[in-house]
Amino acid sequence: MKREIPENKKKKSTVKSPFVAPVTKVLRKHGLHSVCEAAHCPNIGDCFKNGTATFLILGNTCTRNCRFCNISTEKNPLPPDPKEPAQLADAASELGLSYVVITSVTRDDLPDGGAQHFANVISELRAKNPLALVEVLTPDFQKNPEALEIIGNSVPDVFNHNVETIARLYSKVRPEADYQQSLDVLRIMKEKYKLITKSGIMTGVGETMDEMKKLMRDVRAVKCDIFTIGQYFRPSYDHLPVEKDYTEAEFEELREFGLSIGFSEVYAGRFVRSSFNAHEIRDTAIERGITK
Repeated sequence: MKREIPENKKKKSTVKSPFVAPVTKVLRKHGLHSVCEAAHCPNIGDCFKNGTATFLILGNTCTRNCRFCNISTEKNPLPPDPKEPAQLADAASELGLSYVVITSVTRDDLPDGGAQHFANVISELRAKNPLALVEVLTPDFQKNPEALEIIGNSVPDVFNHNVETIARLYSKVRPEADYQQSLDVLRIMKEKYKLITKSGIMTGVGETMDEMKKLMRDVRAVKCDIFTIGQYFRPSYDHLPVEKDYTEAEFEELREFGLSIGFSEVYAGRFVRSSFNAHEIRDTAIERGITK
């Protein structure tokens, strides 16, 4: 049998782009991480070129062990760096970023899951970069109401939380997460805090088209505004195998379906990732109208 080559080894990388090295230099200067690097994102050069970066806060070690993710796992990571919010704001200013996406590893070891650290980052960013828009891509915080209140009161320009896959596959793909809990987080952030909400999934881990459409209905039912869909690429032989490569026609079918059920924007394609072209996606969604 022919041995499968992980997708990140087959795709021509954009990491050698001339736009990557200067950004990486600034990140290292300020002691920061980007999910672009940690997850070996195929779009890293494009994002850095367009003035968008996705910062990874709260360290680069996760307390959960999702079977698709390339970030390392540890139950007791180092405590949050109190200097990180100011350093991140300085880096964003130095890079002249107009749109900043902040994500994090999951920190179940912290009482608030790291919510206050997110809020501190947002506050520092707005103090030093008042014209920049801020999108957060957060974990579920175990649906802790105090943590969600901290995030809601920090009023990010977009709140993103990915459901990642269909409910049936959670035990296989996200064994330490809960499908309904993720839906509840999106519902609370829309209903209580009136934020623009966003979520997304990856394809190719064993779902069917009908199951994905059912998921999209579930996510739209909690008034989520923006939805992203991208192909799963296997980071290594230790991760979940790819069970199906979706065609562009199938991605387009899902996109059209999502728009038909009321999403303000659906961004779907093989190399789509949560924060890829995030600024443009938000602008398009606002032009089409956001559900309040």
